[in-house]
Formats: sequence, structure tokens, C-alpha cells
Amino acid sequence: MKVVISEFIDEQALGNFGSELRVDYDPAYVDTPASLRAALADAEALIVRNRTQVDVALLEAAPRLRVIGRLGVGLDNIDLGACRDRGIALHPATGANALPVAEYVIASMLVLLRGAYFSNAEMIRGDWPRGALMGGEASGRIIGLVGYGGIARGVAARARALGMTVAAFDPHIPAEDPAWAETRRCTLEELLGLSDVLSLHVPYAPETRGLIGADAIAKMKPGAIIINTARGGILDEDALIEALRDGRLGGAALDVFEVEPLTAEAGKRFDGIGNIILTPHIAGLTHEANTRVSEVTVRNVLRELGVAET
Repeated sequence: MKVVISEFIDEQALGNFGSELRVDYDPAYVDTPASLRAALADAEALIVRNRTQVDVALLEAAPRLRVIGRLGVGLDNIDLGACRDRGIALHPATGANALPVAEYVIASMLVLLRGAYFSNAEMIRGDWPRGALMGGEASGRIIGLVGYGGIARGVAARARALGMTVAAFDPHIPAEDPAWAETRRCTLEELLGLSDVLSLHVPYAPETRGLIGADAIAKMKPGAIIINTARGGILDEDALIEALRDGRLGGAALDVFEVEPLTAEAGKRFDGIGNIILTPHIAGLTHEANTRVSEVTVRNVLRELGVAET
């Protein structure tokens, strides 16, 4: 049996496939769809991250495909209905990269609240801008979580340790769920008005596209911070940029974008904004998490194919 891997994976995990499987590992496949389709002609398994578009055209090129392993958790790049219609099993690496995303949110929040880490140029030229870099504390503030799944709960635990109050919006979690024991359950409108820091943790779907747009941002506290580690398109980037330039928001951290990779042309919109952190979709990607995600994904694929892990 053959496994095709179209994006980077921890190469030590490849050794777990053993000799029963042929492994076609080429991260360049993500940028060469024709080559990927050709490679899938005789493949039983495919492993992807978030950039490979697993659509009907790709699936039609893979008549023997039985399982897709997702190196991560988001599934918006995969046509779920088409996989279901073809009986293709889909296995995300649920939970394997939750910890680094939670840590990214907290780290970004602290950097933006303190505001003291963007002064290298001034310091190097001999300035001493203490007054301008006084910043603020996390303790005593409210962090609002849009979505309250596993990653958001990891953020909540760390925020409480910093002395923050946690509030969240998630209509899919019943009011009687024990998860709400230490967290204030809000409507989205309530959450927007309460939050000093707003962190997004919902999947990309028709109902979440543009969820945080100009109207939502207008309801937020002056000086509030937005952090998006979920998916681009949930947050309206143009509305965010306008609010940052106007000074209505205190800062933002974006790890995901409406179009990825972020092009130089699209990136120009952020030029000159000093209170923003931009990173290339790496919140869930640490050395440790990459190892865990890769091992979990390989294990899931082997189990689906009925092959013992070596």
C-alpha cells in the first residue's frame, strides 16, 4: 500500500510506517497539484496540513484512497462531503497541538498589553523611552474567548493563573456543562463589550465567515486587543486595520489570514501599524507539537489501513 504526504512532517515519524507501506513524501506537492494528483493514482492514504486543497478534483484522481490524515485539526481545506460520499476516513490530530496555540495566545497578549518590546531602534540610537513604554498588566482584565473548545480552555487556564477573568461565547456548549464552572457564559454581543482581550477559537464555516467584522469591532472596548489563531476569514482584516489605525483597538496578533501565504501585496495593508504581531500560521507549530502531531497522524493512518505500527 502507498501513502502520499504532501506537506512537511517530522521525519522521525516516517520510520513508524515500516516496510509494508510505500511512502511518497514530497512537501513540494502542495505547490504542484498536477504532480500530487499523479502520485495519488495508486495511493491508499494521503497526509496533509492546511495548504493542500483536498477537493473533488483531487479525490477523483485518487480512486484507491481510503484515509486522509490531517497534520493538525482544521478541516476547512478538505471537502468533507466528498470524502464521506467516497467512504474516505478522515483523521485530524485532535489535541496534539493545543498547548502551543494556548501559549501563543498568552504570549501575544502579554507582549501587546505591555507594549515594551518594540523599542529596539530607539534604544540602539540612545533614546530612553520609559514613559512611552509603561504598558499595562494582564491581571484584573477580562479575556473573552469566541469558541470554548479544548484550545480555548487551555487559554482560559493560563489566563486565570495570571489573575484574569475568563468569559466565553459558544452556543454549542449547553449552559449546564461543567466547563462553565469558572467561566462566564456570554452571548457574542455581551462578550464583545466585556473583553479587554478577544481571542478567536472557532472553525471556519459559512456561519463564522466575517464573524468579527466592522460592526462587531465597533462594540468592543476602546483599546481592546484581538488575537486570531483560528482561521483567516473569521476576522475582517480590513475592519481590523482601520480600527488599529484609528486607535480604537489597542493591538492585534494574527497568525492566520484570509489568503495564505500572505503575499507582499496583501501585506502592504499592515505597513506602519506598530501594535500588531503577524506570524505565518505557526501558533500550533513547535518542535514538540510537530513531533506529537506527526506521530498521532501516522498512528491514525496505520490503524485505518490495518497495519501495525513499527
